[in-house]
Amino acid sequence: RALAPEPLEVRADRADLEDVFVALTRASDAGARAVPELVEPAPPEPVDTLSAAPTPHARVRMRLLAGLAAVFLKELVHVRRERSTLFFLFVIPVLQTILFGYAIRTEVEHVPTVVFDLDGRTPALELSEALENTGVLDVTERVHDQESFDQALRSARAKVGVRIPPEYSDDLLAGRAASVQVLIDGSDSSLATQALQATKLLALTRSLELRGDGPFGFGTGASSAPELAIDVRPRLLFNPDLDSAHFFVPGLVGIILQLVTLFLTAFALAREKEAGTLEQLFVTPVGRGGLVFGKLAPYALLGGIEAVLVFAVMTFVFGVPIRGELGLLLALAGLFVLCGLALGLFVSTLARTQLQAMQFAFVIMLPSVLLSGFLFPRAEMPLAIKALSYCLPVTYFVEILRGVVLRGASAADLSGSIVGLSACAAILITLSLLRFKKQLD
Repeated sequence: RALAPEPLEVRADRADLEDVFVALTRASDAGARAVPELVEPAPPEPVDTLSAAPTPHARVRMRLLAGLAAVFLKELVHVRRERSTLFFLFVIPVLQTILFGYAIRTEVEHVPTVVFDLDGRTPALELSEALENTGVLDVTERVHDQESFDQALRSARAKVGVRIPPEYSDDLLAGRAASVQVLIDGSDSSLATQALQATKLLALTRSLELRGDGPFGFGTGASSAPELAIDVRPRLLFNPDLDSAHFFVPGLVGIILQLVTLFLTAFALAREKEAGTLEQLFVTPVGRGGLVFGKLAPYALLGGIEAVLVFAVMTFVFGVPIRGELGLLLALAGLFVLCGLALGLFVSTLARTQLQAMQFAFVIMLPSVLLSGFLFPRAEMPLAIKALSYCLPVTYFVEILRGVVLRGASAADLSGSIVGLSACAAILITLSLLRFKKQLD
């Protein structure tokens, strides 16, 4: 049986891409033949410049300002948390301004004066009282022998010495000029100048008073009367030329030695504390005393070398001779170096960082320069500030330097300053060792 063929089924083909394109083209042509209505284009919408997005440069500036504000606030918070920084920023400057404002005086008053009266009669006593009324001289001591008179000037207990000869009253009664010897410590040139002027002015005023009629006057008709009734014969001691280097350079030696020893010790230990190597030394089997003296010995050696160098510069460069014993000067310089090392060790126990060590050292050095007598005479300071200056080791060492170098003073002449420096060294060594051992524990 033959199979019958299946009937053909006609289906519409699916539209391909070409048919779609043709259809769209015909539709657009049909729309183009229609007359379009003229429509005016809509006006552009206004652009809000404030709400527009920032430019890249503006964004960079905003990021920089935001970063700057963040760092600024971070530093403020850091400073607020560091109480020691706030203390050094606000408390210390105010205290130093008040302290130094009262301490620094350029006027010369109350110059300590010793009187050696060999006459003892009324005119000599009146002259002694007139010395007090000058406003510059202040009679602090009266002696009765030449040795005490010289020793008062050598030890700097007195800056001016007035010697009234035994014939003083007799010369005035006879109408002759009465001579008075005035010895002035020339190591401080400014003080010596003021004292010299004060004594000359005193001689002039007393002469004018004595020229009138009176028990010790010359009388109005004395044709042979001298020009001045009192002949003051001043003599500048220890620095006849009033060279300012003789005053400043010895004091500068003391300031430099304290600066070197203080900063060397304080910074060395603070640096090890910051690096964390100080704890490693704590476990070494050298003992506490060995650790402390082992740390200080190299700086003591460097301080001794520094002392010899600055003494050589003082003598050979600035021409300031050492009139006293060199051995005494070096021994006392060694004591002062030890005192400076103990002070640096004490500062290092208070400071946690090198920055704090520098701040503490600065607080110590500024009073040392201004209150020690290095620049300004301590005799002009108020009593409370003068008492505070005795707490500074450099105060005693400056007196020792000027005494040995300029006046040729002996250990007996400087006994007060030597005892004061020794007491400062003992106190500072004890305090620094106690603080350092407490940290070791």
